[in-house]
Amino acid sequence: MSHQDPTSLTPPNLHHQDLKVVFDWLLDHADFTAIGFRGTCTWTPRGLTVAALLWAWSAEETLTARFAAARRVALATLGLDAPTAATYQAFLKLLRAWTAALAVVVIAALRGRMRGDLADRFSVAGFAVFGVDGSRLELPRTASNQAGFAPAATQRASRISPSRRRPGARDEAARAKKANSPQMWLTVMWHVGTGLPWDWRTGPSDSSERDHLRQMLAALPPRALVTADAGFVGYDYWKALRDSGRDLLVRVGANVRLLRNLGYARERDGLVYLWPDRAAARRRPPLVLRLVVARGRRHPVYLVTSVLAAEVLSDQQVVRIYALRWGVELFFRRFKQTFGRRKLRSHSGANAEVEATWSLLGLWSLCLHGQVELSYDGVASSRVSVAGLLRAYRAALKEYRGVPAPGESLWDYVSVAVIDGYTRRNKTSRDYPRKKREHAIGAPEVRDATEVEIKLARQIKDNQMPRLSA
Repeated sequence: MSHQDPTSLTPPNLHHQDLKVVFDWLLDHADFTAIGFRGTCTWTPRGLTVAALLWAWSAEETLTARFAAARRVALATLGLDAPTAATYQAFLKLLRAWTAALAVVVIAALRGRMRGDLADRFSVAGFAVFGVDGSRLELPRTASNQAGFAPAATQRASRISPSRRRPGARDEAARAKKANSPQMWLTVMWHVGTGLPWDWRTGPSDSSERDHLRQMLAALPPRALVTADAGFVGYDYWKALRDSGRDLLVRVGANVRLLRNLGYARERDGLVYLWPDRAAARRRPPLVLRLVVARGRRHPVYLVTSVLAAEVLSDQQVVRIYALRWGVELFFRRFKQTFGRRKLRSHSGANAEVEATWSLLGLWSLCLHGQVELSYDGVASSRVSVAGLLRAYRAALKEYRGVPAPGESLWDYVSVAVIDGYTRRNKTSRDYPRKKREHAIGAPEVRDATEVEIKLARQIKDNQMPRLSA
């Protein structure tokens, strides 16, 4: 995609023609050859993908209104026949059947664009850095969503007969039922260098984000560095990450016990080991880590990384990368608040999965295209305004058949979707009654290894030596 020149003397395109340029660029490397609809289907895989992305971009309040708007633009943009999937039910039925396959193709195309068009932003301190975190999306309180996304404990409790509950439990159950509305748990793997998503997993509201992380490891590029907060600690998860050839940078607190002077690796300043008693009893090897203590605003911040050499990743770079991890929180705010996905609209659990998937793909594709456009003007990823991009693309959708007035084309609006450099004063109200006050997570327990632990570690290391040398 060539950068659009606002001084060009060529007559302006219609808005839907500009949108066609966007989709041609986004899906240029998308390979739909393995996806084939039945012969009587009026949609093509590419056409359905474009319509689904437009459906996600639409600002209409209801899902059916979004489809109606998206279909009109898709017909004009792709030149489709008028009979193409005229009903929302037909569109959604096809989307349910093919979202998994289409998402694989679109994700591969978007990742390729990130690697190619944003290559200068892909690495931070020599690593492809990814932050991971989870959040909940609200859902309509329907039986389908309740069955698919409510916590298992809540579902079991709801099946208990009221006669078997203790006195007063009926009112408590009613209050709990109202409070425990179905929610979808969303865990996102977020690319730090570009501020764009890379992968995600969804599940019931009591899903384990650490299990989701394990499922997403295979999609990471080699030698990637995963950074996460203190919710992602655990020997099994860290070992799986290390065994996959990726590195970690995680905050630890008082719930983590670390050893030093174990003798399992060449000792150096800051070297520590994660070796829970259960792993030691099973003769599993300790994890060799480096402990970095950073100065927080109120408390010290304890970070561990599997990158042991300070020459490869210095303490200052460790602290900087963890600070950049905060961007995943901003991504959730943009997805839920700016993009309007705090509460999904689907009344069916299966449809909610489809809506979440295309919402994420929609925001990803929109932000990727806008960021690449702005990169030609030297705009950093952190200064790209998601709200400004949404206004730009949604304005083109709304006036898709019109000719943009001077200064009102899609490219003009994208060019000004930049966060200004104005430094805003702190508006935090210290006396606000509902202000969230988080407790410090504390310092990890760091102690010297015992003689028994040193001897066991030596035995495990000796037993591994033949396999390592082989």
